[in-house]
Amino acid sequence: MDSDTIIIRRDGIALTAAGCYRALAARDARFDGIFFTGVTTTGIYCRPVCGVKTPRASSCRFFGTAAAAEAAGFRPCLRCRPELAPYALQQNLAHAVWQRIAAGALNDGDAERLAREVGLSSRQLRRVLLQHFGVTPVELAQTQRLLFAKKLLQETRLSMSEVAYAAGFGSIRRFNALFLSRYRMAPTAVRRAAPGLHGLPDGRDIVLRLAYRPPFDWASMLRYMVSGAIPGVEAIDMGNEGDEPAYARSVRLGETSGWMRVTQRAAKHQLELSLSASLAPVLMPLLARARLQFDLDAHPDVIAAHLSADPLLARHVRRMLGWRVPGAFDAFELAVLAVLGQRRGMPAAARLAAELVRRFGEPTAKPLPGVTHHFPLPARLAQAGIADITAIGVPPARATAIRELAALALRGGLDLRPGLGLQDAVARLRTVQGIGDDTAQYVALRAWRFPDAFPASDAGLRRAASEEADGEPLTASRLATRAAHWSPWRSYAALLLWQAAA
Repeated sequence: MDSDTIIIRRDGIALTAAGCYRALAARDARFDGIFFTGVTTTGIYCRPVCGVKTPRASSCRFFGTAAAAEAAGFRPCLRCRPELAPYALQQNLAHAVWQRIAAGALNDGDAERLAREVGLSSRQLRRVLLQHFGVTPVELAQTQRLLFAKKLLQETRLSMSEVAYAAGFGSIRRFNALFLSRYRMAPTAVRRAAPGLHGLPDGRDIVLRLAYRPPFDWASMLRYMVSGAIPGVEAIDMGNEGDEPAYARSVRLGETSGWMRVTQRAAKHQLELSLSASLAPVLMPLLARARLQFDLDAHPDVIAAHLSADPLLARHVRRMLGWRVPGAFDAFELAVLAVLGQRRGMPAAARLAAELVRRFGEPTAKPLPGVTHHFPLPARLAQAGIADITAIGVPPARATAIRELAALALRGGLDLRPGLGLQDAVARLRTVQGIGDDTAQYVALRAWRFPDAFPASDAGLRRAASEEADGEPLTASRLATRAAHWSPWRSYAALLLWQAAA
């Protein structure tokens, strides 16, 4: 293949083989997760940031995904660990399906059900994944399960059976056979080779790491999240006397519950998650949610370069290198908080949410400091009386909106199928009485992770933009016109302006 032929397109970046090799030789972290390198002389594939000696260009093959590298016969590097790489962030149907598979959507092997969920036939689903990733849905799911199992083997003390079932394998025998077939080594060999694992305390808490592309201003993200953190459900410690800033919360996925605590390992470009052992059965979907909540798959350099073209944002981009859009662990929780914050702001919304949690939430089994309850389930709030909700200080109209929102969640209305566009998602949320465009756009921005969501009529955004325009007032329509040039990263522009206003 010609070295100048484009072989990979990711996150607005077009890469040739020569470009991939230059990024590999420079160990450029900006390309981590954008491509993987298969080395023909060793049969191993690596991340661009791998610390081994750079192979010769003639020995390298480049792939857009780990699944494609494994389908070509390469096995993952034990040193750079491809399963740690941040994901490539793309807004298309194929990537949305891939995210579902990475969260365990095919762990039960039911490709027909997944196809129905995304509005495709099984044949169309197969064609979409083959076209974009070069592998079938089954091959993609197998790669994700194996890489996740490898991650657990190298980072935790979970037993082999716990690893197998947490990674979505139906049996230990199937896990061992596929691992040996694909990686040409037994799972026990990977664990024995894990550096430092055996020196860890033999506690039952699970500690896992998630990588991101630098820079990442973790402290700024937590400062933004503090105002809307729900007391009892979330706790944010900004750290003092050398302590690292940390985020903690209660976790409930289906019938499984527990807690998680998140800190940053800046030198490694990773977040570290400490999780209660009770969450072992839901680790795949849990980590997928954590990646979204902390925007770990963003490509900050690409976003900053685009937004810096506008003088209105350029100064803030330079001042806030490494900013991200804080997401939400649970869409229903964030949507309720957004309704409570209408005309009041996030601090007031958080106080009301704390009352809602005390009245309708459930206590956690083993509370962390500041984390004592789970957020109320949609079924609980849908059945609550209007008087019971208004008793915490919520106006009747918003109490009605919360009940309708809970009913929408029970019908699956907050679970978006891959391929659903921003405007359709916003329109769905606006069917709830009392939710306008601003609130719907805010939920789309944080809970549904649409990178181009933008609540143009938000008072804070218009105020911040007006101050940047020498005090000239900006109407919602004028701000929307200006923001059109910030697409497809208007959510990040909104964060910049909100931070400027703060």
